[in-house]
Amino acid sequence: MKKSLTTLLLAGIATAAQADMVTEPVAYDIDGEAYEGMLVYDGSVSDSRPGLLMVPNWMGVTEAAAEKAYRAAGSDYVVFIADMYGKDIRPQDSDEAGKAAGLVRGDRALQRQRVNAALDVFKAQTDRVALDTSKMAAIGFCFGGGSVLELARSGTEIAGVVSFHGNLDTPDAEDAKAIKTSVLVLHGADDPYVPVEQVQAFETEMRDAGVDWQLTSYGGAVHSFTDPAAAMPGQAEYHPLVAERAFAAMHLFLRERLAE
Repeated sequence: MKKSLTTLLLAGIATAAQADMVTEPVAYDIDGEAYEGMLVYDGSVSDSRPGLLMVPNWMGVTEAAAEKAYRAAGSDYVVFIADMYGKDIRPQDSDEAGKAAGLVRGDRALQRQRVNAALDVFKAQTDRVALDTSKMAAIGFCFGGGSVLELARSGTEIAGVVSFHGNLDTPDAEDAKAIKTSVLVLHGADDPYVPVEQVQAFETEMRDAGVDWQLTSYGGAVHSFTDPAAAMPGQAEYHPLVAERAFAAMHLFLRERLAE
């Protein structure tokens, strides 16, 4: 019996989880302040691979973020997890995370500066890992999903951006006219933090700007549907099947975009 492409992709994700994950901290600075991101990749692969900049959820650079990066990348990509807060800011709970993320989201110029700086740092890591800097994309989760959309709105030239259950709002919809990349949004249809009105405004923003965009709404899914630790029923909750579907959609999108 022939297996579907989705089945094969999901099998690849499962196989990747058993491979040789390497994590390496990367120190850098922005305007004289210290930051520390993390390279994540399969150490058993020596060939040059495309790069995925990953902006994690509001908890920032954590072991859980590294595991998610590896699940997303498998053996196909090198991932760099961006530090959006600074080396000395590592939230320990949701209250601290909310304050840190709120500070960044409240200043979109700052958010764009930090995500773009992380991308530049990532491109400079070719002495540490075999990285094809001509093939770069970005993914983000929750707070990180909104961050990679701001990366796109800043006009950065990159192959594509993927937002998983991220916020879709932006202070100035006209900024979307600067987008030079393709956009994929993977959204929980019942996400209370990203209501229908926000989704509709985003769709209008993308249409008016002539962006190459896709938005998939997953029925029965709420916020944080890819996060195994999310356990707030009806608000933020892990949905294993939807998570698998979303990662498969990401892989299809990236294969298309990075093939050019």
